[in-house]
Amino acid sequence: MTMDSNSMTMPMSDPNAWATAMNNLGMPPIGITGQQLMPDFDPSLGMMAGITPLNPMMPGLGMVPAPLSQDVPVIKEIIHCKSCTLFPPNPNLPPPATRDRPPGCKTVFVGGLPENATEQLIMEVFGQCGDITAIRKSKKNFCHIRFAEEFTVDKALFLSGYRIRLGSSTDKKDTGRLHVDFAQARDDLYEWECRQRMLAREERHRRKMEEDRLRPPSPPPIVHYSEHECSQLGDKIKDDAKFPEAVRVLLTWLERGEVNRRNANNFYSMIQSSNGHIRRLTGEKSQHEKEMEEAKEKFKTALSGILGQFEQIVSVFQAASKQKAWDHFSKAQRKNLDMWRKQAEEIRNMHNEQLMGIRREEEMEMSDDDMEDSPDSKDSEDSGVSQAEALKEENDSLRCQLDAYRNEVELLKQEQGKNQPMSSEEDNTHSQQLSFLQQALQGMQKQLLKMREELKQREAELEKSLEDKQQLKNQVQTLKEGLQNLQNTHVMQEATVSTVVSCSQEKEGPTEKNPPSPVHSEREALLVGIISTFLHVHPFGASIEYICSYLQRLDTKINTSEVEALLSRLPCTFRQELTGVGASLEKRWNFCGFQGIKST
Repeated sequence: MTMDSNSMTMPMSDPNAWATAMNNLGMPPIGITGQQLMPDFDPSLGMMAGITPLNPMMPGLGMVPAPLSQDVPVIKEIIHCKSCTLFPPNPNLPPPATRDRPPGCKTVFVGGLPENATEQLIMEVFGQCGDITAIRKSKKNFCHIRFAEEFTVDKALFLSGYRIRLGSSTDKKDTGRLHVDFAQARDDLYEWECRQRMLAREERHRRKMEEDRLRPPSPPPIVHYSEHECSQLGDKIKDDAKFPEAVRVLLTWLERGEVNRRNANNFYSMIQSSNGHIRRLTGEKSQHEKEMEEAKEKFKTALSGILGQFEQIVSVFQAASKQKAWDHFSKAQRKNLDMWRKQAEEIRNMHNEQLMGIRREEEMEMSDDDMEDSPDSKDSEDSGVSQAEALKEENDSLRCQLDAYRNEVELLKQEQGKNQPMSSEEDNTHSQQLSFLQQALQGMQKQLLKMREELKQREAELEKSLEDKQQLKNQVQTLKEGLQNLQNTHVMQEATVSTVVSCSQEKEGPTEKNPPSPVHSEREALLVGIISTFLHVHPFGASIEYICSYLQRLDTKINTSEVEALLSRLPCTFRQELTGVGASLEKRWNFCGFQGIKST
């Protein structure tokens, strides 16, 4: 809503404007303290003396002033309509309360209407806010107004708090105080939900278009089997760079069921070529493992160097904390040095734990390797012999396969010589079969040579392991002899010491025997220490069940009888007392070591 350029402006910061408005309504202007703002108010005249009343029908007066920014305070003014006049509320009063705005609100509640107000009057007052689609008026001085747009509701709320007067009448039925608030209507909510669903559909469509645009293209379809494609695929399988793509095509052909009796040799050759990549992949894996070990070793070395530097820094702080240098620092400097020393020690300890963890992992791996490698020397020998026998059997089977392939080649050559007038297609198939068989023979020969070399290497390793075993046996024998000599010398020394002690005892006379110790093992000594600490923090004592429940958290094998027997053997350290009367009688054990040390 906007106001005409020639409209009358009457800022509410001026108290005279508020007095004029109250005077036109026939009420004396009263301030917050209850005193009249204008001493010359004449109630019989209905206006202030010497001031001409405003004409409500004066042309050029607008409805609502233009909206201002939130930083500038809004100044409400008198609004003149055709058949009524609106007077602004007191600016010193708080703004009228409103409910939470419903989603998509286009309907407002208007209360405080004059009793003689009509729909034409409501249309005249609120029609300047925006287009009105419906007015529902009640008989109890209120109505509901539904606008065409949502932003017009804010303009209608601007009129909340205004006093309305019909014409120039001062009758109570022709005056009222407007209260405008948000109203919740089903039509507004339905339109808002429809709009939200439409926006959601547009957002889903936009996201789908974006996903379709960013989706990677589908992989190209795999070609069907043919002789030409088979020859090309055989070359690709032998190439290390093209092997992953080629083996995927081979897998698809096998799953489709492209194998038959005529092309079985072709597929066998491709599968054999695929099997040849296992050695390459194993070598790559070992190379990567070696690189990883080198990286671990490098990291461990660097961590050790960093830890050494941290140790030097901590040593510097410790040297600065000594009396010779510490007295020359100020209080603030000492505080900073102490804080820095603690931080350096924490970081040093953290790095030290990390390095120790790495070393523990390496020791565990080495122990696992030892457990796997040295269960028994006989097992290693048996495994070496079994491997050699397996290699020999595989060598024999390869020889048999090679002979079979040679016989097949000779038969094919004989059939080709007998059936020279055969069709060109059969000649091509025979030639391809021959080429594949030759390739297979070459591959078998290479594998045979490799197996022979591996057999020689295994035999050499077996001989070396036998020599190492003999050397280890000799070392074990020498160690046993040295251990036997050490035991003999130790026995002789003990004998000489016992003789010397017996002689000295005979000279000194009989000595008193030491009484037996009540603590029989290191485990019982640990239990005594833990129970003493536990009872020290319980000055009123604790029952044997309470003590055992605490100890069983540390070791589940501890029982009550064992603990009670141990406490009974130490009367100077632990004392049992009875507390309570009658049914509440309870036995409690107390720590009395500080008193018992004086009596022992």
